[in-house]
Amino acid sequence: MENVVKEPRLVTRKFLAWPQHEGVGAIVRRSIGRFELKYFDPFLVLDEFSVSAPAGFPDHPHRGFETVTYMLQGGMTHEDFEDHKGTIGAGDLQWMTAGRGIVHSEMPAAQGTQKGLQLWINLPSKHKMIDPRYQEIASKDIPEAAKEGIKVRVIAGEALGAKSPIYTITPIMYLDFTLKPGAHLEQPIPISWNAFVYVLEGEGIFGNSKSLSVTAHNLLLLGFGDGLVAWNKSSKPLRFVLVGGEPLGEPVVQSGPFVMNTQEEIDQTIEDYENCTNGFEKARHWRSEATLGLDY
Repeated sequence: MENVVKEPRLVTRKFLAWPQHEGVGAIVRRSIGRFELKYFDPFLVLDEFSVSAPAGFPDHPHRGFETVTYMLQGGMTHEDFEDHKGTIGAGDLQWMTAGRGIVHSEMPAAQGTQKGLQLWINLPSKHKMIDPRYQEIASKDIPEAAKEGIKVRVIAGEALGAKSPIYTITPIMYLDFTLKPGAHLEQPIPISWNAFVYVLEGEGIFGNSKSLSVTAHNLLLLGFGDGLVAWNKSSKPLRFVLVGGEPLGEPVVQSGPFVMNTQEEIDQTIEDYENCTNGFEKARHWRSEATLGLDY
């Protein structure tokens, strides 16, 4: 490929995401949002989840950020207290802006194991109390491009001439790359953004051709530069996501599923949720169909 990256970003930190329990019986590999990496502005959480019924993520609230769910295998059914309901299958995307408040459930849609990625993206203070909204794209409608042994699915942003229709409040790129053996990638990243790689399958070399190869379930934080360079020097395909975003540079106060800028705002959010007010009115009498009859 042409040399589109002049100053490659080097890997500054590497984390192996170990399995842990989350929700009810679900297993997640959490790489962002763990003790060693509480926040990577503007990213709050990155989970690689694995769920088999009856396990799942029953009714729970959110305020102050966005959740991006990208399915890798199987399907998940989503319901919320605004009567929005749907199922996303392998390769599908749901971009949910929780804004001022949402209560929802995310439960397995089929037998077997459902796998995917969920990314939490912080919202700027001026947008934290906007009305909730959804953007959903079926797998067949996610833009794809291929060149010289590289395939990319463009979830947000653009790559190899393909551009996503997703609107992001905080400027974001979210790219799903597959490199055939011997392929070499150069992908520009805006120089002021924070960016990371999460390896899904295979093994690859990132940032410097003499670096050690990195295997699945590893998160790589990228340092300063104008792009990512990566190589697949193995005999099997390499698949990873590259995610980048413009830092907000604002204070972050988090209490579980609530993310605001001050402790006072968090206290108010907890009061709003407990009293079913200020965005949580419909939570008082709502319960998802998926959890009715289950002992949660």
